Formats: sequence, C-alpha cells, structure tokens
Amino acid sequence: MGYRIAIDGPAGAGKSTTAREVAKRLGFLYVDTGAMYRAVALEVKRKGLNLADRAEIINVARNSKIEFEWNSGSLRVFLNGEDVTDDLRDNEIGQLASAVSVIPEVRDILVDQQREYGGKFDVVMEGRDIGTNVFPDADVKIYMDASVEERARRRLGDLKRKGEDIPFEDVVREIEARDKRDSTREYAPLRRADDAIYVDTTGLSFEEQVEKIIEIIKRKIQREV
Repeated sequence: MGYRIAIDGPAGAGKSTTAREVAKRLGFLYVDTGAMYRAVALEVKRKGLNLADRAEIINVARNSKIEFEWNSGSLRVFLNGEDVTDDLRDNEIGQLASAVSVIPEVRDILVDQQREYGGKFDVVMEGRDIGTNVFPDADVKIYMDASVEERARRRLGDLKRKGEDIPFEDVVREIEARDKRDSTREYAPLRRADDAIYVDTTGLSFEEQVEKIIEIIKRKIQREV
C-alpha cells in the first residue's frame, strides 16, 4: 500500500492547485477526486440526462474510465480516452458535479476507484471526504479552508481567465449554496476529520500554501522514521 496524503476542504480553498504542486514536488501521484465527479457530470450533460435519471447517472459513473496523466508539466484528465481537462472547469459542470456527487451509488463507484489508486501508489488525494470516508486511516490528513470572500475572489479569477463575467455576489451565493449542499448531504458530507490538521489559506500566496503543506507532511514522515 502506498503513502496516502488526504487533503479536504470546501470549494475554492486552494486544494487542487496546492495538492497538485505538493504531489509534483514529492514525486507522488496526484488524484483530483473533484475532477472525477466533474468528468461524470460532463458525460451526464453530454447524454442530456437530468438529475431525475438516477439509474442512468449511476450507469454513467460505472462505465466512465477516468485517468490522470502528466503532460509537459500539466496534469491532464482523460474520460474514456479523451482529454477533457479544459471542459471540466466550466461553471455549469461544477454545479452539476456537486449535485451528482450526492448520489450514494455514484460516490461508491468513484471511491472504489480512488482507493484503488491509494493501494498502488504514493498519492496526494484531495476532495471533500478523503480523510473521513475514502482514507480514514490516511498517513497525513489536512483540512484546507479560507473565508467565503477569499474563495469567491479566487473562483471569480478563474472564471475571468476563461472569459466568463459573473458578478462577485453571484459567485459568493454559489459557493455558500455549494458549502451547504456539501456539508449537509446525507452520504459522506464535507467535514473536518478529528485528526486532520487545519490550514487556513486566507491571505496566503500559492507558494506559501504549498510550503506549509509540504512542511506538515515532512514533519509527519520524520516522526515515523
């Protein structure tokens, strides 16, 4: 079994970019679980399904082959052999992924895939329930957080870079709604594991976030040697 680093937290806390860089510097496999749900959501959209089509959505998750691959220093996400990395950051896909992720059978299917990664490789895995559900016995658990306003500013920056112009207040409302949905869902809700190290990224630069997480991991590893 590989060395497993679990990074959880709400949307916009900096999990994805930070975890990706941490994995690269440590030489670990990075697994973006959010991208896995987004990939399923993308296929759901492509097939024209709605959230009432639970059986069809579960079937989509069951038959979706999701893979990660480093290409020229960039992590790419493949869905059934197709590079869908750029499609996954669409705001609509993000909202649909959050809704799809509350379906227990979908989570079970993707969690099985995530555990398979953790059983074969040294991994940095991030999401909403890695330390509480996917790997409750992870070697290191980190909970990244930031203020709603900070997370909204980051999300707005991402959207503007893609040419999307959405009012700041709308982004705040979307994040608050997603926080509520993620933390109150019946199955594997977003919450901080009791033994997770809390990291508030409000006001931290990207490099500061990466260095802080790596320092936590190295301290943990050194204590075990």
